[in-house]
Amino acid sequence: MRMIFVNLPVADLEASTAFYAALGFTRNPDFSDQTASCMVVSDAIYVMLLTHEKFGMFINGQIADAKTATQVLNCLSASSRDEVDGFRQKALAAGGSEWKPNMEMGSMYGCSFQDPDGHVWEIMYMDMSGG
Repeated sequence: MRMIFVNLPVADLEASTAFYAALGFTRNPDFSDQTASCMVVSDAIYVMLLTHEKFGMFINGQIADAKTATQVLNCLSASSRDEVDGFRQKALAAGGSEWKPNMEMGSMYGCSFQDPDGHVWEIMYMDMSGG
């Protein structure tokens, strides 16, 4: 099985961990410490929250400021329109901010938000029945 690890630099590890836990992700203590939180999205998807110092060990150059420039769009699928709306509500209640209005494009419906560090997430439902 192939897995994906989304690595994100965060200014406040404790606050970011709480934000992602409020979205329903689980912290894996085996891969977490005072410099990193491994947040489990699914068996194949993990979000690695890294302090700026730790993140800097893995990159060349400077850490981009996600609040002033969009570097990447992280998108997760949803099983229904209600799940999209619920996810958005959880994100905003946990300290995230609105990014763009909800989108509806034919059989696709989604929302987007920024985490406390400005990283953009989209949640997208795709009606595969064509209806």
